[in-house]
Amino acid sequence: MNWKAVAAAAAMAGIAFGSVTAADGTHDSRIALMKQIGGAAGALGAIAKGTKPYDAEAVKTALTTIAATAKVFPDQFKPGTETGDAEASPKIWENMDDFKARAAKLSGDAETALAQLPADAAAVGATVNTLGASCGGCHKAYRIKE
Repeated sequence: MNWKAVAAAAAMAGIAFGSVTAADGTHDSRIALMKQIGGAAGALGAIAKGTKPYDAEAVKTALTTIAATAKVFPDQFKPGTETGDAEASPKIWENMDDFKARAAKLSGDAETALAQLPADAAAVGATVNTLGASCGGCHKAYRIKE
């Protein structure tokens, strides 16, 4: 067993858990959660592109981070938090059910990939495409680009 990979996975999961539990609905907490997802997606993307070698533990860690973070992300958009975040569209609060459904789909897609772990870079690439479509659709609908 590669103990360095296990230690890295545990550390990354701890960081993700800490960010998720410390979130408070502010712009900074929302950005911290998105950075968790972005970092995990970047790790998958590097494997898919071949700039990093395939590593099953890294793939598991990234997918776990995306699944867990996407699950709690909508909780950062409670009523009364509509102001103070120039990147969050008011459409989020107007269409909260859709916003939550999109986050649930991303989480579910990551969990599905985790259950059927991509076995090589090509399979990771297909997973990245699926996850990226969910991310991009939500960003298009609900993110204001500064």
